[in-house]
Order: sequence, then structure tokens, then C-alpha cells
Amino acid sequence: MSLLGRIAGPSDLHGLSSTALAVLAQEIRAFLIDKVSSTGGHLGPNLGVVELTIAAHRVFDSPRDVLLFDTGHQAYVHKILTGRCAEFDSLRQAGGLSGYPSRVESVHDVIENSHASAALSYADGLAKAFALRGDTHRRVVAIVGDGALTGGMCWEALNNIGAAPDRPLIIMLNDNGRSYSPTVGGFARHLLKLRQSTMGEAQVACPTLFEDLGLAYLGPVDGHDIADVENALRRAAQLRRPVVVHCVTRKGNGYPPAELDETDCLHTVGVIDPSTGRPRSVGRPTWTSVFAQEIIAIGAERADVVCVTAAMLHPTGLSGFATRFPHRIFDVGIAEQHAVTSAAGLAIGGLHPVVALYATFASRAFDQLLMDVALHQLPVTLVLDRAGVTGPDGPSHHGMWDACVLPVVPGLRLAAPRDCAQLREQLREAVDVADGPTVIRYPKATTGPDIPATRRIGQYDILRDDPAAVGLLIAVGPLAAPCLAAADELATHGVPVTVIDPRWIAPLDPALLTLAGAHRLVLTVEDTATTGALGGRIAQALAAAGADTCAATFALPSQFLPHASRDQILRAHGLDATGIATAVLKRLTSTHRGKVTAKEM
Repeated sequence: MSLLGRIAGPSDLHGLSSTALAVLAQEIRAFLIDKVSSTGGHLGPNLGVVELTIAAHRVFDSPRDVLLFDTGHQAYVHKILTGRCAEFDSLRQAGGLSGYPSRVESVHDVIENSHASAALSYADGLAKAFALRGDTHRRVVAIVGDGALTGGMCWEALNNIGAAPDRPLIIMLNDNGRSYSPTVGGFARHLLKLRQSTMGEAQVACPTLFEDLGLAYLGPVDGHDIADVENALRRAAQLRRPVVVHCVTRKGNGYPPAELDETDCLHTVGVIDPSTGRPRSVGRPTWTSVFAQEIIAIGAERADVVCVTAAMLHPTGLSGFATRFPHRIFDVGIAEQHAVTSAAGLAIGGLHPVVALYATFASRAFDQLLMDVALHQLPVTLVLDRAGVTGPDGPSHHGMWDACVLPVVPGLRLAAPRDCAQLREQLREAVDVADGPTVIRYPKATTGPDIPATRRIGQYDILRDDPAAVGLLIAVGPLAAPCLAAADELATHGVPVTVIDPRWIAPLDPALLTLAGAHRLVLTVEDTATTGALGGRIAQALAAAGADTCAATFALPSQFLPHASRDQILRAHGLDATGIATAVLKRLTSTHRGKVTAKEM
């Protein structure tokens, strides 16, 4: 039996010799490479924290002592050491092991954190709570990456943590010099100086920002030396005050394909060949790749277009733009709020910034978009990748909230392209807008064939026009394809429908409202949460106009949805052709209380 096979929980780590611990670390790496290669997931980050996590679980007594992982995608080793080895074949699969900490999985997972830079704030609050409740025997440990420390929330938390020198809190700084890409900014340079100092027992000679803020500082230590990390953590625990333990690690450590991957050290992989680290199949074009091509073309035509990324240069498709126009790309680190207000400054300066974010992270910058961009009527374009149902990354990564929230921003224009051609066209329309913010949203998915329109009226495209239509299907973004398939199915039931693509889902197009008011039934099909969706706004506008149209929204429930593939989640909520057709038939039947035919409508 392998040594790993005998680890059922953190207590099994105690008593192991240094030789046994080294063997265990090797077995964990081999296990990670084998399992993640088969399922996909976050590989590079977890290979880099094997020894660090072993040391943390040997020094601290989880779950009595609280270990908080920021960002949660580096918690695979923690999952392994807390009894979840047998579940890794189901990693990120429907009904299986989450790719992030999950409170329903284990008492060792206290927060379900996959948005960076938040763990220190959780830790600050927990330390305060333990002090107030007299739980002085419980220790709080936050494992935070150097990339996460580029985020403003970390510094807001450090400001509070450092102001309470009598409140014990341990920060394990996992410093590998990267988030996805190399960490940027002045603080990254500061950490580089510390890394270049002699590693050992004594503190480094140069002063640290942490000490200036009131925290103790230990390190740097070799994050791949279990004994060194343990010694530092034990010293930190004895100090009984806020302390940073600076652990220097290597992302992808121990796996040559990850170590040699200059892009992101195999940060996230699909199904790969474990011997090479390369995908087992050739990928089809994605929405991201289409954006990547078009923004380069736009950049070549317009010198005023610049791009901003929040530590997501490669994932959002901006690496090509950066290569072509290196002086017109700005990576601000994991700082979405700063990214948007910095873009506002670029716009005031006469440029048109394009800010590429994941849709799930855009919520962090809502205030900046509202008050710093829209209030000033500034031409800033947000491109939201991973919009709608994202898939195996789960509830924190589903981009299903932006289209519900952003329409309240005055003057904001929000587009949801249905295909590659529309993404290119609407991106160009967006950067042509000079009097306010624009947003383009699209999913994490491969693209399908372009869907032609029969004609355009106002802002919307008619995709299928039937003079005898009993209802109107408003297909938002990539759901145009299943809506058209549903229309074919409905036709076999004698229920003809017209299908349109609104293209711009905010503000409401007067021409679209006129069309909707001419139908007895309007069903809006959307890859977003129901509350605040386009369908509800259309229904409200029609009711205000006195129309007797029955307008309904067919979208996702306003809930946190579990991880599964995008297709599985859409199908589970009826957002496929069969589900859409069924929804139309049920709605018609309930509206007219009987079998519905075109003649009756």
C-alpha cells in the first residue's frame, strides 16, 4: 500500500519521518498529475503547494485551527490530506468533487473561496470572532499567493490586521512570482528583493512593507522544504501576533511540462497526456479566440484603442494584442476595481480602453463602472469572458449575474453576440461608442456556425419569420441556435413562432418592444439569472405601455448552481431545444387553457 493510501486525515501526517514526508510529497505530485490529466483542472498551482500544505497540516490542527485558501484552486493537496483522495476521479464533474473548497464536502473547508484576494478579510473577521468568544486556542491561517496580494482587498485587510498586534493571525505567503502570468507592479518588485535575499532563519536585512504595517515577518523560506516551512510556522505560532511567513515556491514544481510552460505553468488544463502535458485532442475555435483575433484587427486600425487586463492576459485572449502592441496593454494585477477606474482615466485622456475580465469578476467593479465611468459618460468597453454558465468551475465562476445587474447603469449598452460574426460586428460597434460604457458578453465555449438573419429592424435581427406565428422567441446570445431548433420542433406541433436576436440587450430597443407588443406570447430565452433578466424588463415595459402581451422569461434560477459541464447545466434547466419547445407549449396551454393551434391564436 502506498504511503498516500494510508493518509485518511491530517492526523496521519504526525510521526512521519522526513524521508517518509518526501516520499509522500512525490506520491501526491504523481497523484495530481494522473488525476487532473484525466479530468482537467488546476494543475500548476497545486503542484507548487504540495510541501507547503503538508507542513501547514502538520503544524496546525484543522478544523480546530482554520486554514483559509486564497485562491481556492490551490486547495487540491488540502483535499487530498483531508480524506478526499478517493473522490478525485470525479473532480469538477457533475455531482463530483469541487475544484474549490466546498463546505458540503468537508469540515476542513471553511470558505468556498475562488475569487482572489478575499482570504485575508475572512481571516481578519475570524480572528476577531475567536478573540471575542474567548476561543484563544484556535488559530487562523491564511494561505495567500503573491498574485492575490496585487488585489486591493488584501491591502484593506492588512491595514486592519496590522493595527491589532495582539491578535494572532498567520499569513502564509505562497510566493511563486506569478498569478496566471508573472506578477506585476511595485509590490511584485518588493517581493523579488525579498526572494533574492539569503533564505534562512534570520530575517532579511532589508525592511519589509509587512513590518511597516505592523506585522511580523519570517522568511523567506524554501516552500518546497517541509522542515523549513514547519519551523517557520511553529515560530510564527509562538509569536501570538499577526505574522507573515514568506514561502518561496515554484508553480508546477516537479512536473517538467508545467515548469517549462512559459504561458502559465499549466495553470488550468483540460484532458491532457500526462507524459507531455499537451491536450489529447485538438481544440475547436472558442469565443475567446475570436475576440483575440478581432481586437488585434481593431488595434491595427485604431491607435486610440488600448487594452486593460486584471492578471488575465492569456485567459481573456489579450496575449496576441500585447505582442503586437506592447505599449498599449496594461496588466494591473488582480485588481478589477482599479482596472475599470484606470480605464476611465485612459478614456478621459482621449483613448478608448477595452477592459477584458471574466464575467464573474466584473461584479467587483460595479461601483467603478457606475460612478467612475457611466457618471462621466466615458467610452470604456468591458469584454466579459465566461459569461452565463461556465461549467466545471462551479457557483463562484458562473457568469450569470452581470446581465441582471449591469442594465441598471444609466447609458450603458450591453451586447450578447449569437455567433462569431456578431461578436466581431458588435465589438466594433462597441468601440465606436463615444458617450458611455459598452459591454460585450460571451461564454466559455467553442463556437458554432454563424447564424444568418433574414433582416434587421432597429437593433434586432430576425432569424426566423413566420407570418402565422403564435408567439415570439427572443433568443439572447448563443441561445439563438437552440431557439431555432426549438422553433423547428414547435412547427411539428402546429405552433409556428418567430425567432429574433435582440443583439443589444440594454437599453431596451423601441423597435423590439413594438414587435413584442404585436404578439400574444413573448418568451425570452437567456443564459443568465431570472431576476433582472431581459424578459422581466420587457414585460415591465409592455405592461407600462398597456399591452396585453403575455411576456415571460425562460432563464436560470436565481441560485448558486453547482459544477457540471455547460451543456449539462443548460439542459438541466431546460435551456436546450427540447426544453425551450416544451416551455413554449406549456405557456401557451396555460394561457389558453386547452390545446393551442395557430388558428386559435
